[in-house]
Amino acid sequence: MSVADIRPLAARIRSEVQKAIIGQDQTVDLLLAALFSSGHVLLEGPPGTAKTLLAQCFARAISLAFGRIQFTPDLMPGDVLGTNLFNFQTNQFSLTKGPIFTDILLADEINRTPPKTQAALLEAMQERKVTIDGESYPLNPRFMVIATQNPIEQQGTYPLPEAQLDRFLFKHVLDYPSRDEELRIVASHGNRTGMKTPDGFGIAPVVSREELDQAVETVASIQLKDEIIAYIVDIVRATRSTPALETGASPRAAAALAMAARARAALDGRDFVIPDDVKSLALPALRHRVILSPAADIEGRTTAETLAGIVEQTAAPR
Repeated sequence: MSVADIRPLAARIRSEVQKAIIGQDQTVDLLLAALFSSGHVLLEGPPGTAKTLLAQCFARAISLAFGRIQFTPDLMPGDVLGTNLFNFQTNQFSLTKGPIFTDILLADEINRTPPKTQAALLEAMQERKVTIDGESYPLNPRFMVIATQNPIEQQGTYPLPEAQLDRFLFKHVLDYPSRDEELRIVASHGNRTGMKTPDGFGIAPVVSREELDQAVETVASIQLKDEIIAYIVDIVRATRSTPALETGASPRAAAALAMAARARAALDGRDFVIPDDVKSLALPALRHRVILSPAADIEGRTTAETLAGIVEQTAAPR
């Protein structure tokens, strides 16, 4: 597959998802960038903004199996991974696989479960495998977590540990739709109390697994010049020296941003990365990897504003 094939392939996916999802164009673009760069996405937003339906439709359009875990305070790691149960007929233990054995996993309301259970996802997200009772089980190379979380101010939420947050390529904050979008949503979805499934919207696979594998290989070959690498590193290093941030981003964040920028270039039909690719993805790629200082918090500054200032002040290559 050539770079020229990536853009129409992505357009087919967008068109199929848009049969059910109105608005959320930026969210879909970030999911595509994460898919083509083998990353995971954390979505934060209020209930009722179609996060679950979006994940279902996205998985259907790209021919991948979809699984969902509803995270609750009493959820245990075994409920996520699975467990070995004794079979009295064979006198042997056999694995009962958990819902993590899928392709696209929706980790719904991930911050409503304690960190111990959240940690059950770490190995799967990093290495695409699961270890149960000392034995490893591989996952699909295209395994992708789309996690949702409620705003941290809501009751009954647990902050995600830094190690968990760092496994996500992007954190995207969703807002309510515009008035025009909401009018279209109500006109489309307001004829019943229950939510339609992807089947109800006529969503069908438009991309094969083989095409996805080829697209990922193509994205990995996108040219990243030395000056662009230096630009990414300068942005990330600036987060560590900015007084408004108590904790800056790690070298892993720089590598993640570079990987995502390659995908962004491919989605635009280019075989090389430009500074605008980096600028457009800096906020979703870094916002969950930095911590605002108490002084900046008291002053009313936000992480988004701080990162935007860093990107603006960092000289971009010409």
